[in-house]
Amino acid sequence: MHAPAHWKDAQEALSACCPVMRRLIDASGQAVLQPRGDPYQTLARSIVGQQISVKAAASVWARFEARCKGKVEPLKVSRMRISSLRECGLDPQHWIEHDDEAVIANLIQVRGIGRWTAEMFLIFNLLRPDVWPLDDIGLLRAIGIHWSDDPEHAWKHRSVKASRAEAAQLGERLRPWRSVATWYLWRSLDPLPVSY
Repeated sequence: MHAPAHWKDAQEALSACCPVMRRLIDASGQAVLQPRGDPYQTLARSIVGQQISVKAAASVWARFEARCKGKVEPLKVSRMRISSLRECGLDPQHWIEHDDEAVIANLIQVRGIGRWTAEMFLIFNLLRPDVWPLDDIGLLRAIGIHWSDDPEHAWKHRSVKASRAEAAQLGERLRPWRSVATWYLWRSLDPLPVSY
């Protein structure tokens, strides 16, 4: 398995700054986030993971299918002109060169793609190291579970998920490796690695 370039640095920094993260990282052994090379598969899986309606997902894919003459396939998409991708709101080079918020702003212009889906794209396709998806239920549940006894936090002794505000507060401690922390927190809830 090939880890993202930032993975080892993130493990060390998160382990040093947070005992809970150290425990989760140690418990995960050699498992690491595995990217999907195809941006469109990442988006598709993120949309499904977002649990949007079938109708909304069909609408999003209709745009891609129309550009690919009926079937979205990596080879067809890779042969598309940049102008066609841009008309769909997609410009891979733009995403690589711009900060996370600019990529999110670009992606959410596509009907059916929301902030959460764009954040999954940043984590799993662009391998951005510092994404903290505050609308992710799994992340909020894991924080509620693992930090329920942490005296530094207001949600002490609570067994339900953390609020967005509480998660945001914790996220500040985990910068600049919040994507890595997110992955370990998800994995603490389900031993199968998350992949979109």
